[in-house]
Amino acid sequence: MEAVPRIAFYGDDFTGSTDAMECLAAAGMRTVLFVDLPSAETLARFGDLDAVGLAGNSRTFTPKEMDTAMPPVFAALAGTGAPILHYKTCSTFDSSPGIGSIGRVMGLARTSLRTGPIPVVAGAPKLGRHSAFGTLFARHNVDGMIHRLDRHPTMSVHPVTPMHEADLRRHIGAQTDQRMALLSAVQIAASAAGARRGWEAAMAEAPDAVLIDLFTEADEAPVGALLDALAQARGQMFVVGSSGVEYALTAAWRQAGALPVKPPAMTARPVDRLLVISGSCSPATGAQIAAALQAGFVGIAVDPVALTREPPDGPHAIDLIGRVLAAATAGQSVVLHSSTGPGDPREHQLVAHFGQSGLSAAEARMQSGRALTDRLAGLLAGLLERQSFGRFVIAGGDTSSAAVRRLEIDALEMVASLAPGAPICRALAPGRALDGSEMVLKGGQIGGPSFFLQARAGRP
Repeated sequence: MEAVPRIAFYGDDFTGSTDAMECLAAAGMRTVLFVDLPSAETLARFGDLDAVGLAGNSRTFTPKEMDTAMPPVFAALAGTGAPILHYKTCSTFDSSPGIGSIGRVMGLARTSLRTGPIPVVAGAPKLGRHSAFGTLFARHNVDGMIHRLDRHPTMSVHPVTPMHEADLRRHIGAQTDQRMALLSAVQIAASAAGARRGWEAAMAEAPDAVLIDLFTEADEAPVGALLDALAQARGQMFVVGSSGVEYALTAAWRQAGALPVKPPAMTARPVDRLLVISGSCSPATGAQIAAALQAGFVGIAVDPVALTREPPDGPHAIDLIGRVLAAATAGQSVVLHSSTGPGDPREHQLVAHFGQSGLSAAEARMQSGRALTDRLAGLLAGLLERQSFGRFVIAGGDTSSAAVRRLEIDALEMVASLAPGAPICRALAPGRALDGSEMVLKGGQIGGPSFFLQARAGRP
């Protein structure tokens, strides 16, 4: 890689990483998303790239784990020479002081990168995420309604990081002692000049970070122009936020004539059968499972307690693999699921099982979640060793992160969009069986009820 990319990003889970890649690739930027820290030789093999991504799983890290894992990531991002370094968070800022702490990341970045005040971009209107006066609202994909995050039917009861505070200055403020100012949507008002004036006014407070609203798509280009100008002035800038960062930057670059006005055409063929493996307990994913079963997909229920209690090659895992392979051999699409939504008792049974060893409720949730995603990842790897699927879907951010790491691929590139935030991707694994396979990594809340049917049908 000789040319310097415009942006280098790290996603705090794999679904969020493909979300950022989708925005950049769909805008006409050559983008590759790496699974592990790429060496200079690996980067050189891909030639000149407009954007370099690194798929991570820091959303599941404790602060101590972040202290070890994140400095090498920051060094790798900075080493690309990209002027914009983006720590890509979940669009709903899933985090807490003890798990996936965004505040901890910001503190580590200030030490590692010697960065100036950190822009924190809240909102991704194209995904139904809207920030006003620092308060984040999100669309519920089951009924299409917009809810304040602390009253959101899913996020307010998230099993690991429930959102009790929608004001992101307070939410992130509970994770760090850094001072955070606000650049509000009213100050931006769809105006690049307004965004610049708002930033300058925020600087008068001598903050460590500035939370920047993205309320409507009209605000994207002004915010993107501000971020681009800050990067040019500093030489290299660290920014935190959802894929709203990428949407803002590409809108600004397109407006400035640096990107094609008409995005490139991207298509994906239909497949006869689709494998879906789901570790999500979101109601949106539950609605998608129900729609798939009604359309003829074979549903296979995982017993999470049995799967995590037994060894990886235990009776339950062997039975599940056998049932999936039998359905696939018969030409049927399959949904293998550990939950069908909040009313499914299996999640509570698993947490209670782990709690029997004396763990606190929070520790039991964390440990049970990690154990389940690890075993689901093993199931997927075992299935793909025995049966080729031209395309498969992994539902759930943590499940996606664990599964893709188990598959021994080098990187991903985008094939085509399905729903914003969950594109069809192609695996890059030269010389290995999965090279060229297509996969979709879907966050729990992403997509409408017909999403799995769309994934099978592809993109004409």
